[in-house]
Amino acid sequence: MTNVQAVQEAIETVASHLHPTGSFNVDDHPVPTGREEVWRFTPVKRLAELFAGGPSDAHLTWKYATPPGVTVSTIGREEALAETALPLDRPAALAVAHAGSAVLIDIAPETELAEPLVFQLTGESATQQVWGHVLLRVGRHARATVVFEHTGSARYASSVSVTLGEGAQLDLVLLQLWDDDAIHTGQISSRIGRDARLRSFQASLGGDLVRLVETTTYDGPGGEVELTGIYFVSGDPQQAGRASAHAQHIEHRLFVDHNAPSTRSQVDYRGALQGEGAHSVWVGDVLIRKVAEGIDTYESNRNLLLTDGCRADSVPNLEIETGEILGAGHASATGRFDDEQVFYLMSRGIPEPEARKLVVRGFFDELLQRLPVPELAERLGEALEARLAQAEAAQQRQGGAR
Repeated sequence: MTNVQAVQEAIETVASHLHPTGSFNVDDHPVPTGREEVWRFTPVKRLAELFAGGPSDAHLTWKYATPPGVTVSTIGREEALAETALPLDRPAALAVAHAGSAVLIDIAPETELAEPLVFQLTGESATQQVWGHVLLRVGRHARATVVFEHTGSARYASSVSVTLGEGAQLDLVLLQLWDDDAIHTGQISSRIGRDARLRSFQASLGGDLVRLVETTTYDGPGGEVELTGIYFVSGDPQQAGRASAHAQHIEHRLFVDHNAPSTRSQVDYRGALQGEGAHSVWVGDVLIRKVAEGIDTYESNRNLLLTDGCRADSVPNLEIETGEILGAGHASATGRFDDEQVFYLMSRGIPEPEARKLVVRGFFDELLQRLPVPELAERLGEALEARLAQAEAAQQRQGGAR
């Protein structure tokens, strides 16, 4: 049995109500009704067209430059399946079934990239159904920073499988900066080699509905994972007083499978919400198997509610099958915007809009500083402030209309 088969078999046998059985067969993933545990927070009616989607010739436009040591190629579906993680839901299964081929990004062993490897993926229209199948292979002892930036509009379902060889180090950045009408579902699954390290950073600021499932397993002891994410969710002030079908929904679901001893994981996600109907979902599940002795894990999610009418669902979960561990914990907090902090800043002569920006920026700043690309940290900070300003302006217009 190959390592890939062993990992996939392990994934299939996970006994977790938060982690469904994986399968490449689309029929094994019925159309969700919203009553399933893994779909109960998701507005499934807004995904009806995606669930029913068939083959499509539409695609995202890719822009990138490959430095020495990196190859980007297109391979057939059957060849790609050997390195593709089992789809855990219907959108991921459809993506693998209908993409037709897969994009393989191969970073050769021992390669050390001096600059980030950036892939810009742009959609043309939210009426277009796009299926994406991506494989990212990081060779033994290679070191790289890889950025996927999603912009424009599309109805996009993707499967992304990441493999880290022994001793490899990868900083993986995924930016969801879509236009307001885009829909994006995705499964990002990583296999961490012996003594390898993955640092993943997710930023979901755009799109009408974004639902991402991120999973991690280990190929041997010594692997380390750090999963970090930020999101800003805007409501629809034009529909004040009732839930809006146009309010933004952003959902991140994470599963860390400690299936090897002496492995580490740290998860830290933070989100801010503003406007009527704005809805975020964060589900973090960590499974510690019997064989995973000496592991250390911690997961945290914090949400900042800037106005009334928004909702943040946060579900941290630990499943522990052995007591021989170094540490395991989780934390979740959701709170209102602190008006006292704004008042303090205003008392020092800072105008209220700027004071609110400073408070929100401070809430996210610790995580932004973890970004391996300083230019991206500054850019995302500015994007957060711009979305806050847009949401506040819309709220003020709505208030004036009353």
